[in-house]
Amino acid sequence: MFIVDSQIHIWKADTPDRPWLPGAHERVRLNGHPENPFGYEECLELMDEAGINRAIIVPPSWEGDRIDYALEACEKHPTRFAVMARIPQNKPAEATAMLRDFSQNPYIKGTRLTFHRPIDRNWMIDGTNDWYWPLAEELGIPTMVHAPIWKAELGAIAARHPALKIIIDHMGIMARCVDDGIGFWVTETADLHTHPNIYVKVSAIPDYSSQPFPNLNVEKYVREVVDKMGAQRCFWGTDITRLLGRGITYTDAVEQFTQHFALTREELEWIMGRGICECLDWPIDE
Repeated sequence: MFIVDSQIHIWKADTPDRPWLPGAHERVRLNGHPENPFGYEECLELMDEAGINRAIIVPPSWEGDRIDYALEACEKHPTRFAVMARIPQNKPAEATAMLRDFSQNPYIKGTRLTFHRPIDRNWMIDGTNDWYWPLAEELGIPTMVHAPIWKAELGAIAARHPALKIIIDHMGIMARCVDDGIGFWVTETADLHTHPNIYVKVSAIPDYSSQPFPNLNVEKYVREVVDKMGAQRCFWGTDITRLLGRGITYTDAVEQFTQHFALTREELEWIMGRGICECLDWPIDE
């Protein structure tokens, strides 16, 4: 089976010549990531051990909007990594120029926008990001979105821009919700299935359960998304650095879906890799 992780973070240390954003260390700890650097070579070793073919790099917010390290990973390993780039969402002129450049870069498969932090939470509804959607549609830039509280708004954007591919992060779950507490958020997300240009990352699943691995108590929520969206629009992912700290390996994260969850072989082929590759126009035979 061709396996693609739809979300990983890689980063370098916080140093004077490459500083993290203010307050980043506290946010990293709060979100369950290690403060130590996690490089693409280390990630590649773990991928090889688990039989993972590719990974989509989502540059971490604590390094700001820079994507240079992610691009370095792609240049070194072009068949294994791709990037969903960050942009300064509240700076339309600067970000527009970046997007036009990104659309010509073979390593950049799209962008990732966030609307869940105090600084950016309202940018989807206060006009700050209105410039983005028509431009991304025009340029054909798939967009990953982390916006747990703005599901109806995302649906409206999808309807206004039917050629824009919108990929919802982590089943649309609010941070630090677990067990049946994720049900409300998952149903909100799954109900967006009426928009054919909306896709969902069924990612970081162990992080949303307080039960021991393989976290079977949240399988029903993965099933709900797959049943409503269709397996073709659901993308497996790990956010692996959040899982390693819980003692969950890359192999565990793969086998959670392939061995423990009740998914058919055909569903797994789409969820585990084929779907994200088709969505991002990254042919499997490259």
